[in-house]
Amino acid sequence: MKVQRIAGALGAQITGVDLRRLEDAEIEEMRAAWLEHLVVFFREQALSSAEYMAFAKRIGRPIEYPFVKGIAGFPEIIEVKKLEHEKVNFGGIWHSDTAYLEVPPMASMLLAREVPPRGGDTLFANMYLAYETLSEGMKRLIAPLVAVNASAKADVTRTREDRVKTDGADAKKEYVAEHPVVRTHPETGRKALYVNVAHTVRFKGMTDEESAPLLNYLFQHQVRPEFTCRFAWQVGSIALWDNRCAQHNPVNDYHGYRRVMHRITLAGDRPK
Repeated sequence: MKVQRIAGALGAQITGVDLRRLEDAEIEEMRAAWLEHLVVFFREQALSSAEYMAFAKRIGRPIEYPFVKGIAGFPEIIEVKKLEHEKVNFGGIWHSDTAYLEVPPMASMLLAREVPPRGGDTLFANMYLAYETLSEGMKRLIAPLVAVNASAKADVTRTREDRVKTDGADAKKEYVAEHPVVRTHPETGRKALYVNVAHTVRFKGMTDEESAPLLNYLFQHQVRPEFTCRFAWQVGSIALWDNRCAQHNPVNDYHGYRRVMHRITLAGDRPK
């Protein structure tokens, strides 16, 4: 197994492994690399849905996504797709997955099934760095704050409309959860900025208008280019990212082409 960093801020490609045949020691090494680099990537992994699910179960506990039904036989695997005629891509905004749940996921993984001839990359951002580079005064200001996160924020609901129409699950229409603005990672002990433009509506005890100036600053700060990496997909590529300290944003630059990914979400813990 070889682990190679792909950018200054986060992200590493792991080569020399077949995800269908992994020893326990390799899983431990892989998990250590994932915790260090926040997102890890694999190439040329021709996994069936059953093999993909088996790999996911060795990393964590797969759970269902609240808004989209899973594929046949695998309720925890959803299709993240944009078809040739569609203009809006699924989740096409900077976000941390389902921060509007009381217990957000630990991690998510994507497996590329169909990719456009160009475009369709995904950006990732390091929320440890986003927090650590704030001034001491700003850290003191946000330390006690709690964020209110909602699934019905307008910009993000648009990014799942097409999939809810075709693959919608029977789920209630809005989820709301309160989480600390600064969360401590349960495994690394590091502090990460835990707000995102897709789901964070306001600070607890404040109005939307009162919260907006500070939130807008944090939203812009946390995705500065030097905090990010970019991954170009190929069929059989897999990304596994730590939802507790990384955000992601799929780039919508492939109109007229089809892109189909299979996503598995892994259960997490309540942010502290």
